[in-house]
Amino acid sequence: MPKNLDIPVPDLTGTLALVTGASDGVGFEIAARLARAGADIVMPVRSPQKGESAATRIRERTPDAGIRVLPLDLSSLDSVSALAARLLGDGRPIDLLIANAGVMDPPTRRLSADGFELQLATNHLGHFALTAQLLPLLRAGRAHVTSQVSIAADQGAVNWDDPNWQHGYDPMKAYSSSKIAFGLFATELQRRSDAAGWGIRSNLSHPGITPTNLLSAQPGLGRPDDTAAVRFIRALSRRGILFGTPSSAALSAVYAATSPDARGGHLYGPQGFRHLSGLPAEQPLYSRLQSEADGHRVWELSEQLTGVRVPA
Repeated sequence: MPKNLDIPVPDLTGTLALVTGASDGVGFEIAARLARAGADIVMPVRSPQKGESAATRIRERTPDAGIRVLPLDLSSLDSVSALAARLLGDGRPIDLLIANAGVMDPPTRRLSADGFELQLATNHLGHFALTAQLLPLLRAGRAHVTSQVSIAADQGAVNWDDPNWQHGYDPMKAYSSSKIAFGLFATELQRRSDAAGWGIRSNLSHPGITPTNLLSAQPGLGRPDDTAAVRFIRALSRRGILFGTPSSAALSAVYAATSPDARGGHLYGPQGFRHLSGLPAEQPLYSRLQSEADGHRVWELSEQLTGVRVPA
């Protein structure tokens, strides 16, 4: 059986944490761990029913947890803007933002409501637009922003010439492209915060490999059955072999967001074999995420595609 891993987390009483993708899997475990440390949690979710169910499960673990479930479809820029407007209207500074939600490997090319390739829209552009629009609250909270990338960001490349994959769509290459773009955004956010004095700490995490719904059956994505990969990962994870569990995989993002030792612009992930599982530790930033020029380029492309511009 897998070991129950955990890390020390500072007292987060009085802080506000926004966690995307918190209705299940790794995101749920991130939100639950932050709630146990005392943070008030905002869970923006696509399915209100799943969100409320997740909130109930967190309260079963932490009865006094403060949790707010709000609607968000990251693949829709209108939905992102609606959430941002709601939180800006509330006016409460955001202390932690963990951008965790994502989709992976739709077998055929799918488009968001705004006409973007779905993985690019959900994994990167939605989070870019949300972070940019929430910047006043993030600055007010001197927020720690942690962007959840993937070991897939250590392979492939951003498809600069065809970001929407109109030609030669490849599910895994498109996934890697979206995660590299997202990682470049995270490093560029730290550079811009340093240059402008925003007070934001932006870093990156990755969960290793663990059985979640990313590769499970999702008819809405054109995947009617679980993939062979997720069945294999699930079987080994249950036995504590090679792969992590959702609760252990959550720790990298929790550490990156809350540890006083976690640094802006750096990457944190599991320290086990090939970084697939284990307790979190700082890791070398993937080579594809190191270029300052590419960070600037992805920021400008994201502003162009989303229409959301951030004052210098």
